[in-house]
Amino acid sequence: MRVITGIARGRKLVTPEGIDVRPTTEKVKEGVFSSIQFNLDGADVLDLFAGSGQMGIEALSRGAAHAVFVDSSAKSVRCVNENLRNTGLYKQAEVISRDSYDYIRLTAQKFDIIILDPPYRFGHIHKLLPLAEKKLNKGGFIICEYEKESEQPNAPENMVLKKTYRYGKINVSVFIKPMEDEE
Repeated sequence: MRVITGIARGRKLVTPEGIDVRPTTEKVKEGVFSSIQFNLDGADVLDLFAGSGQMGIEALSRGAAHAVFVDSSAKSVRCVNENLRNTGLYKQAEVISRDSYDYIRLTAQKFDIIILDPPYRFGHIHKLLPLAEKKLNKGGFIICEYEKESEQPNAPENMVLKKTYRYGKINVSVFIKPMEDEE
């Protein structure tokens, strides 16, 4: 696994060992970032259920200003920190060891891009989307990765589905919170 493009292009990333983390494939990652490439410059990003941190790191490498990485696993937090050091992006990042639900409910911070890639088969996307919408700036995006067999998540209130991408066994839905003049 590596950073695809940007200032950290080609840098290898480590992943937590074991079956708890399912890294996003490079094909899916490239598709996701192609869909939001013009919205990354200067963005504040939240990588919830960060795992290795590869999605938030890719966003930083491509021009995001700041990223918050949240994961409750000590192994994942260690990997995110190591990957940020190895890519030189640690000054633009904040790594938080905390339950993702607690964080999204309690943070006062707002984001331009929120990445939701929780463990599959537990319905997390459907529960998290309404919470994430409240922490999203107008014009912002929520990117949801989920298994193909799962029901496609509905757009939260005040958001619209931009597009759903299908990559083999994985679906990615991108939701946007329109600016007031787009509603």
